[in-house]
Amino acid sequence: MRNFLIRLLATFFYVGYLPLIPGTFGSLAGILIFYLIKGNPLTYLLVTLILIVLGFASVGQAERLMQTKDPRYIVIDEVCGMLLSFLFIPYDIKLVIIGFLLFRILDTLKPYPAGSLERVRGSVGIMSDDIIAGLYTNIILQIVVRFISFKTS
Repeated sequence: MRNFLIRLLATFFYVGYLPLIPGTFGSLAGILIFYLIKGNPLTYLLVTLILIVLGFASVGQAERLMQTKDPRYIVIDEVCGMLLSFLFIPYDIKLVIIGFLLFRILDTLKPYPAGSLERVRGSVGIMSDDIIAGLYTNIILQIVVRFISFKTS
């Protein structure tokens, strides 16, 4: 039962087992959560924090179960990174598209310190690069939101 729950969480309810691009599907799952709870910032923050904690608690163990360093099936890190990308960002389809593309690019490029942290074994290595990509994406989106608001006021 324990191994089942670890896999369930780490693969984000088996989204990670979808063929071809599991990280992108994990990011899309994060967008779905954003869409479902976007109206309540406190709920959104709590869900994001809970998923980050569950991610750190599960992915290191899932890595051991799957006997591979950072298996592609683990996508809760992408879900968490995507949720961080949209934290305190108003829902707007243009921002969702920009945020998704930015997050995927930053997750791929692994800007400092993501690249060096990714090499750490276990949960820290798996989760940290996506958390950093999500935080960087959020900073850029916050600037975009303020610029657009300033422009239209």
